[in-house]
Amino acid sequence: MITDFGEFVRGDRVRARTSPEINEAIDREIAATVRFYASKTHYEISKRIGELDNEWDIGRFIEFRAGVVSMIGVMLGLKKSKKWFILPLIAATFLLQYAILGWCPPVPVLRRFGIRTKQEINVEKYALKALRGDFDRVASQ
Repeated sequence: MITDFGEFVRGDRVRARTSPEINEAIDREIAATVRFYASKTHYEISKRIGELDNEWDIGRFIEFRAGVVSMIGVMLGLKKSKKWFILPLIAATFLLQYAILGWCPPVPVLRRFGIRTKQEINVEKYALKALRGDFDRVASQ
């Protein structure tokens, strides 16, 4: 059973900047989930794939948090004090840093909470699709 998905998620900038312990924990969780669903019905596997389609990846979390912090900073800056305009500036800086480097200060915290990259979510999804037999016809041709 594969437990190191580094080969499947090569080039993932977030994983490259995440500590190996966190990456290994996420990989173990993916492997455990795939093993769990190996004995499940097509319906149960399909349901899990649907959940994965709706799972927020770390990029979406970063974008959402930057938007919320920016809105709060603008509202407080207009209502309370212009000092609050620093929040949108910080959020924009983090967002830019994430876009360029694949890392910003909130990333390690989110990764510790198990927030996965889009590639990690896709690894689990395609492993489940293989269990469900989606690629059987491709292999036989």
